[in-house]
Amino acid sequence: MTKALDGVRILDFTHVQSGPTCTQLLAWFGADVIKVERPGEGDATRKQLVDVPGADSLYFTMLNHNKRSITIDTKAAKGKEILERLVKTCDVLVENFAPGALDRMGFSWQRIQELNPRMIMASVKGFGPGKYEDCKVYENVAQCAGGSASTTGFRDGLPLVTGAQIGDSGTGLHLALGIVAALLQRERTGRGQKVLAPMQDGVLNLCRVKLRDQQRLEKGPLKEYSQFGEGVPFGDAVPRAGNDSGGGQPGRILKCKGWETDPNAYTYFITQAAVWEDVCDVIGAPEWKTDPNFATPAMRLPRLNEIFARVEAWTMTKTKFEVMDICNPHDIPVGPILSMKELAEDEGLRATGTIVEVDHPKRGKYLSVGCPIKMSDSPVEVTRSPLLGEHTDEILSTVLGYSADELAAIKASGCTEPAPKKDKSAAAGAAPAAGVNLFRNT
Repeated sequence: MTKALDGVRILDFTHVQSGPTCTQLLAWFGADVIKVERPGEGDATRKQLVDVPGADSLYFTMLNHNKRSITIDTKAAKGKEILERLVKTCDVLVENFAPGALDRMGFSWQRIQELNPRMIMASVKGFGPGKYEDCKVYENVAQCAGGSASTTGFRDGLPLVTGAQIGDSGTGLHLALGIVAALLQRERTGRGQKVLAPMQDGVLNLCRVKLRDQQRLEKGPLKEYSQFGEGVPFGDAVPRAGNDSGGGQPGRILKCKGWETDPNAYTYFITQAAVWEDVCDVIGAPEWKTDPNFATPAMRLPRLNEIFARVEAWTMTKTKFEVMDICNPHDIPVGPILSMKELAEDEGLRATGTIVEVDHPKRGKYLSVGCPIKMSDSPVEVTRSPLLGEHTDEILSTVLGYSADELAAIKASGCTEPAPKKDKSAAAGAAPAAGVNLFRNT
């Protein structure tokens, strides 16, 4: 069966998380992703958070499935020649270097267009054009700069970053959408284009409900926030609201049976207006159905603390799964707080390919998150991440058309091989070599 992106070739200059998230998704949809890495070193995450000595880390393997790896010394003349051939051959170049790094390598947008007018150049940067565009950005910096941290946490506590990688992986997902749109537009225009996904912008997009609330706040208090019912005045910016629901339907995280010893024995419970009477019956408070103080959503807003205290008294007598079993038939929106251990063992997620087991020649079997998007005519088979330079010869010969003699000459030039190790004693007094810091955005 063909796949959605069969025939599309990606020149992958990405590293760490944001870019690899994007290119892995494209690879799952059938694109041929050629990951360019430094000889002998590769993506920095291969050696970060290592749990199996001598093997690529999970940090790397879980972000680089279904790709091919080629090692090239981009500073060598022969290496630049290979890159030029790749630019001419590929449809999309994806990078998350520091701003200006590609220009300094000799591959400006103008040069890329000269080599391949149909090329789409897709970039992740920390910030868009402006006063911060040269700043170094990582996941948590993006969350803080994009509005997530200021609106996450409790009112009387510090701003908090989320466990979800909305800065890195979230921006990678945004970039993948931009690439697919650019490929579609190219079918009509015949031209490539630049696609930019700044991490700050991506985080802000995922926080758009908070920008909604910022504008609502100018008209009056945010009545669905807990502090309204507690009589706490609002400031001039959207506050942190703990676990209040962001959709206008009051919700909180509540204790369930076993919470004293299980850090995840909790449920999220929403008192949706449409099922309010069912909520009253389920928690054993039928009198609230006719009490004028609880009759309407507006009347309930100042009493949310009382309401959720009563709901929690009930949830504490049930496990988080029993809460689901009881509430779901009534269409009461609830959700158990699932640990990573519970998710890893979930049979349903494994059956759909959301959790997959992958076999690796050096580290053995491991679990990963599979493709989160399911397409009926483009099934995904998750294959392992490449070893460093595993496909160098294959790409040079079958993709770029180098002959056997040319391959031998390339190897002899050293542009695809690790540089010989220097004598440490001889190099001890040498000044550090000048270079370009390419790797600044995650």
